Amino acid sequence: MKNNLTKMMALDIYVSNLEEEKYSEITTELQPSSKKSVNLISWGIQDLFFEKELFNDLDTIKTFSKNFNWKDNVSTVIKENYYESLVLTDAEKKIIWVSNGFTKMTGYEKEFALNKTPRFLQGKETKETTKKRIQKKLQLGKPFKDVIINYRKDQSTYKCELHIIPLHNSSNSKITHFLALEKEAV
Repeated sequence: MKNNLTKMMALDIYVSNLEEEKYSEITTELQPSSKKSVNLISWGIQDLFFEKELFNDLDTIKTFSKNFNWKDNVSTVIKENYYESLVLTDAEKKIIWVSNGFTKMTGYEKEFALNKTPRFLQGKETKETTKKRIQKKLQLGKPFKDVIINYRKDQSTYKCELHIIPLHNSSNSKITHFLALEKEAV
């Protein structure tokens, strides 16, 4: 089961980085099989907790959006994607806000993360190739997904799936911020 989840996550990351033309070519092969079904017993309970955090996070992000005059519809992205933590950085990648989920996921208090770059979450098991790949994707200025090995405050490692969205100013379309939707990968 764990191996299948890893394969699905890898496929998700691969597909999310495809150009539109290539995605169109393989879209019919991506249809789910109706041969198997999975019963999710506790989904509703998890949804209740997620929804409460979602509303708090949405309110905060809407305030940022208004203050920074973003043209991007961040609310839709947040509503349509499951995450455990949100991290908002400025264009120089300094953290200006993190959600409550950030503390739950990393063990670091919000105040500790402010004005730092997310590099403080990295360590010796964080691959240099992954860091370079993420940096290159950030420079392209397009949304993307990737997975990186991060470190919690207690120095335990975890695989962090990132969904990073560049945020643009409405008046000049310049990237002013990056929003990372994060969750622990299986």
